[in-house]
Amino acid sequence: MNLEKKKLIIIGGGAAGFFTAANVDGEKYDIHILEQASDVLQKVKISGGGRCNVTHACFDPRELTSFYPRGNKELLSVFTKFQPGDTMGWFEERGVALKIEDDNRIFPESNSSSSIMNALADAVIANGTKVSTKQVVKKIEQQGEQWVITTSSEEFTADLVVFCTGSSPKSYQLLKPLDFKIVDLVPSLFTFNIKNKSIEGLMGTSFPNAWVKLPAQKKEESGPLLITHWGLSGPAVLKLSAWCARELFAMDYNFDVIVNFLGIDISVAEDILNQFKADNPKKSVGQSKIFDITNRFWNHLLDINNIDPQKQLGNISNKEVQQILESLCQNKMQVKGKSTFKDEFVTAGGVDLKEIDFKTMQSKKYPNFYLAGEVLNIDAVTGGFNFQACWSEAWLIAQDLNAK
Repeated sequence: MNLEKKKLIIIGGGAAGFFTAANVDGEKYDIHILEQASDVLQKVKISGGGRCNVTHACFDPRELTSFYPRGNKELLSVFTKFQPGDTMGWFEERGVALKIEDDNRIFPESNSSSSIMNALADAVIANGTKVSTKQVVKKIEQQGEQWVITTSSEEFTADLVVFCTGSSPKSYQLLKPLDFKIVDLVPSLFTFNIKNKSIEGLMGTSFPNAWVKLPAQKKEESGPLLITHWGLSGPAVLKLSAWCARELFAMDYNFDVIVNFLGIDISVAEDILNQFKADNPKKSVGQSKIFDITNRFWNHLLDINNIDPQKQLGNISNKEVQQILESLCQNKMQVKGKSTFKDEFVTAGGVDLKEIDFKTMQSKKYPNFYLAGEVLNIDAVTGGFNFQACWSEAWLIAQDLNAK
């Protein structure tokens, strides 16, 4: 019976590779995962600070695609077949209890990525998948109806190949002889390096709902914002870095941003400040809790604007009010460089999406050659969306394989 099985080689032992193998019929296929590193599922392991941000609680496929700067049109049909609710169901059926956090990110209740890794490992063991690590693929060739995969140590033949190596530049070198069109890679999901008096010495200060605008791109994002050693981070910045990855790369990461730390219009902030001032004229400006910001940040802004914190609110001038409001709501800063967001490095670019049939994730050029995951020119903002694309694409591949 074993001789009748078709040989399936999956190149890449990450989220997409394991989820494909986990859902393929082991009675039909002899499944073999080749991973170049000494360990599998490394991105799953480190995601979400080691907790694994499995997916995101967004269950409407159309709304879900809005989190993908590249690939949103193509993913709509993919997500109608398998979306975050299906991902939750898949893991929960295998004994992994999941939880939705306040920001809609989804994690295992155990708060450990090992829960997700174990479920995937158990599923591939159950259908007889063989996993080989330290297999650096050197060449992929088509020979008649079969594929020959040459690694640093041996040669494998396969009837079908799933290519899901992530976005390593070496991966694209393997695809070039097969004449795949590759969109140049640029970083996505990065923090902004900024030296500015407004944020100097305030590392760790956060703002729950800031607005950050790129005036040159006419692009604005909102969300939590964090002051770091190097400048600004947090979802508001990371979303902008994803949406404008190519433009910011072209500008060599030198550009202006306008930061609204309060996340409210400057005219609304002015009304709030003036009302507080009218109600508390004798209160010192330094001890006034007018906005949802830390006392440390508030007093820092007073200091850089040369406003005496002991001054009574009733005595601050209109000019001083405007200085405070501009520092809070229209703070222009210059970005000079970027920093990678933790270890969860994501790139924009990869295999051109016109190469792929999104009904099956199969190459349009080569029957029985599938691609999934970050090797494609698809990427998302932070929050579990990149994994969801992997799960959904892998699911489609498995369904197509099982139907053959």
